[in-house]
Amino acid sequence: MIEIVTIGVYGFDADHFFQALQAAGVEAVCDIRRRRGVRGAAYAFANSRRLQDRLAALNIRYLHRPDLAPSHALRHVQDAADAAGRVAKRQRTVLAPAFIAQYEQDCLAGLDSAQLLADLSAYGHVIALLCVEQAPQACHRSLLAAHLTAALSSPVRHLRVKDEG
Repeated sequence: MIEIVTIGVYGFDADHFFQALQAAGVEAVCDIRRRRGVRGAAYAFANSRRLQDRLAALNIRYLHRPDLAPSHALRHVQDAADAAGRVAKRQRTVLAPAFIAQYEQDCLAGLDSAQLLADLSAYGHVIALLCVEQAPQACHRSLLAAHLTAALSSPVRHLRVKDEG
């Protein structure tokens, strides 16, 4: 049986990010970002090569699934909604309804969840869907996770930054 967890980069430092993956028993990270870089020195650990190297050192497998990432055009839909609401990307707490509808149509409508889960199970039993946003509900990974929940016998867990204090 496969278990899906999700994790975002923002809000984590490198040590806590990798500790969260290990504590959850993650055996593989499925990167669902189209662009595998993150701006800012604090998040350099999540840039593709550094991320893959650190995961390999921890015995965590890595795969990239850009087909599960929103297109550039779809990202602009969310960017426009963020601008209209005067919300900085890293402060976003929810996705725009137009983004959700279009992601569901573009990426999820034709997705064979059973086949995706079978493909992911080749990498391990606990798989983390990786993107950047801190809040799962502000990221397409939550939409994919919700879609996969129907094919799983257990709910998807979202790994989050722990409140310090």
